[in-house]
Amino acid sequence: MALNSPWRAEFPGIRALEADGQTYLDSAATAQKPQAVLDALLAYLAGGVANVHRAQHLPGERATRAFEATRSQAAQWLNALSSDEIIFTRGSTESLNLLAYGLEHLLPPGAQIVVSAAEHHANLLPWQQLAKRRGLELVILPLDQAGSIDLNEAARLIGPATCLLAITQLSNVLGRWQPVDALLALAKTQGALTVIDGAQGAVHARPDVQALGCDFYVCSAHKLYGPDGVGLLYGRSEALAKLQHWQFGGEMVLDADYQDARFRAAPLGFEAGTPAVSAVIGLGAALDWLSRLDQTAAAHEAALHAALLAGLQARPGVQVLGEPQLALACFHVEGVHNADLAHLLSEQGIAVRTGHHCAMPLIKRLGLAGATRVSLGLYNDGADLQRFFAALDNALELLR
Repeated sequence: MALNSPWRAEFPGIRALEADGQTYLDSAATAQKPQAVLDALLAYLAGGVANVHRAQHLPGERATRAFEATRSQAAQWLNALSSDEIIFTRGSTESLNLLAYGLEHLLPPGAQIVVSAAEHHANLLPWQQLAKRRGLELVILPLDQAGSIDLNEAARLIGPATCLLAITQLSNVLGRWQPVDALLALAKTQGALTVIDGAQGAVHARPDVQALGCDFYVCSAHKLYGPDGVGLLYGRSEALAKLQHWQFGGEMVLDADYQDARFRAAPLGFEAGTPAVSAVIGLGAALDWLSRLDQTAAAHEAALHAALLAGLQARPGVQVLGEPQLALACFHVEGVHNADLAHLLSEQGIAVRTGHHCAMPLIKRLGLAGATRVSLGLYNDGADLQRFFAALDNALELLR
């Protein structure tokens, strides 16, 4: 099982983990960082840091230029019309909470918010709590056997009362692209706002927000081979204009006195306080690195994924959840507790994820207490899978 990765040498973290006897197969949780990102972070942190947007001295000007250059890069990478449509947040979770509070005033009591049964907690709980605050109905779109949102049921459930649709692009449990084009069309017919959680999807296919036609799109840098603590919130300019501010202070203020204040429009109006300057600059390096990838990357991921699925399906009693299409596979083993399996894999140096994967309602709906997830990055190779399968066989032999 060769499946060599031409990018592996660019990731010092992978080499360090390998030296510690670790095989990293948890990239859906967070990805390792290429040298280009580490170089960008060190260059900023060692070259003299400064805050952005609020100083006339050279370090502040230099930091602001680098910070805003990443905003322009992100707009280009997402194919947004303007860099003004890009807001930096702390990640997808904060982006979705920002939207839940910022759009609250647009949703009248009795209106419907529609999500799917496949959602990560980050794209479920903000809408769930908004529904509780405002007396709204939270509608859950069911899945088919493969793990895709059932479009026939979606056509029945998305109706005149639907004011907002928020769906994942790629499930972090089931590994399937969701039919977002058809779902967005159903929502737009009803005049509903549309939100796409691209935290997983953006990693494996470069997003085109204009082609999608969504109102909002969110993703996180730490899954895109970039630093943690920063994410992207794209908003179509007409949709951004409807957002109410949700955090206050710092540079988001346009004018203030003791009794009243006026606030900036997006994007700065939604970036209260000191942002994660170094992480944003590191994100710029990650986007630059991603932009240089070609079809070889997708082919490598596909070949690795096929090998992963074949190995899991060849082992008796191992049940893969749904029909994953790329990047990851969740599975459980009949008669084996996922926590016991994870413990034995970890003892053998295999870093996988186990539990409910921040999608507890989905795991419950599947009738499970938890599941084990193997997720792949561009740095993984066939040898990683060989070590995983050898460890899995050893663990199952002990547990059975």
